[in-house]
Amino acid sequence: MKSQWECLLENLGEWQGSFIQLGSDGEVLANTPTLVAFEGINDNQTMRQLVRRFLPSQDASGKPEIQDKILEYSSLNRGTLFFENGAFSQGSMQFGPFADFGAELGLIAGDRRLRLVQLFNRDGNFHQLTLIRETRTGTEVFERPLLRLPDLLGEWQGEAVTIYPDWRSPDTYPTRLKLHQESPERLVQQLTFGIGNAARTITSTARIDGSILHFDQSAQAVRVLLLPNGASSNCPQHLKVGQPFVLEVGWLIEPDLRQRMVRRYDAQGGWSSLTLVTEQKILAAN
Repeated sequence: MKSQWECLLENLGEWQGSFIQLGSDGEVLANTPTLVAFEGINDNQTMRQLVRRFLPSQDASGKPEIQDKILEYSSLNRGTLFFENGAFSQGSMQFGPFADFGAELGLIAGDRRLRLVQLFNRDGNFHQLTLIRETRTGTEVFERPLLRLPDLLGEWQGEAVTIYPDWRSPDTYPTRLKLHQESPERLVQQLTFGIGNAARTITSTARIDGSILHFDQSAQAVRVLLLPNGASSNCPQHLKVGQPFVLEVGWLIEPDLRQRMVRRYDAQGGWSSLTLVTEQKILAAN
């Protein structure tokens, strides 16, 4: 099994893309072209990371204003975990009242990356989203269109890998996801995970509102936003002390291939696990 540092090295190279700032309803607020570069130095024992933003011109030249941020590090903080393919998440270790809270979830597929940053304000309300689409420099730029509900309908079978902040051994188990549109306004979701007697099935329903799915049947209202480049964001609208919750990103990489990453917090607000699901569509919607 790779070390966490070796998993980070899967991200080496230059990544060109953009940071798209979105409001809590998915509306585009700003779109900033970017270049992110990872360079291994000292025989890859240290990482030098450049984040370059191309901001709108402030003068008559029309040339973008370049804003650079350079980081160097030789270890990872406790709020960050990587999977063996280079996918990762970093963010708050603990949710609590009267403090800003958020996390980044990053997926990787060959020479493409998709990252999502979900932010909550000090009152626990979801208020901002950043979608980051990137391609390795020198490779073909390919972006999927805006994710639509029909793209997701049907049955998906996959494998989940769960890793933990305390670095205990990972867990691997099968998953099955069924999405059925019962009516123009109603979606039924059935998620099964685990093996044998340990298998669990969770069924939930959502109200369909254009590109927003409202899962509001339980005490904790959750919204799924369907986003550009085949992405989706899944998180609560409001975080409450004493309630466990998850932050999730989804990415439809190909019409029948999807990745999801789930960052899970327990009832005490502590970060408890990180799961990467890779799933194939095995049955299309009727």
